[in-house]
Amino acid sequence: MNNNLNKFSHNIETVLFDLDGTLADTAGDLANALNATLEQEGRAPLAHEIIRPHVSHGGIALIKLGFELSSDHPDFERLRQLFLHHYKKNICQLTILFPGMDEVLAALKAGGLNWGIVTNKPDYLTAPLIKAMDFPSQPVCVVSGDTTDNRKPHPEPMHLASELAGSSPEACLYVGDAERDITAGKAAGMHTLIAMYGYIGVDDQPDSWGADGMIKQPADLLDWLAEPKLTQSL
Repeated sequence: MNNNLNKFSHNIETVLFDLDGTLADTAGDLANALNATLEQEGRAPLAHEIIRPHVSHGGIALIKLGFELSSDHPDFERLRQLFLHHYKKNICQLTILFPGMDEVLAALKAGGLNWGIVTNKPDYLTAPLIKAMDFPSQPVCVVSGDTTDNRKPHPEPMHLASELAGSSPEACLYVGDAERDITAGKAAGMHTLIAMYGYIGVDDQPDSWGADGMIKQPADLLDWLAEPKLTQSL
């Protein structure tokens, strides 16, 4: 890793992160919430490795996975609310920052860069989760899924985040692990990186998302900032 943090390039002022699967590994708590819902309904739990690739797509995707129901099924919303109840009740039991992310956040602050969060998770879940986590520095902005009228892949939450951070979109880098993250960042005029260590599904095709690069671990972000090559995958 390049430790010369005074040479951050590309005129980046603010690094914005997706929450689930990019900044924090929330899969354990979400998997447990789904399995608690399944067990309450008399169904067998699923292995965490089966659930993990679906986590970035939220509660709707997890209920579809666990119960094999379409979203218009009469029981679907009841099951989703039950899942959300279990998740909120145990929102930060297993959740941790991805390995090396705490050092990245500290390095960004030391290098004079802001960092923030843009997530599709609703605020009533985002706020307690962030409060329960131990960050080496605090985010300059947190934009949740219901903060704005539109969610990712719409660029509206990205524009709000850049405004709150005091940076132009062109001076922001967005890091995410889903296609909607890259779509939203690009539509807002931001630089984008794919977190390949996140919840990438077997059917995902990140090479086709049009991001400026891919990182295999959080520490690679610092290398990209120090020596950016817009078409390079680390």
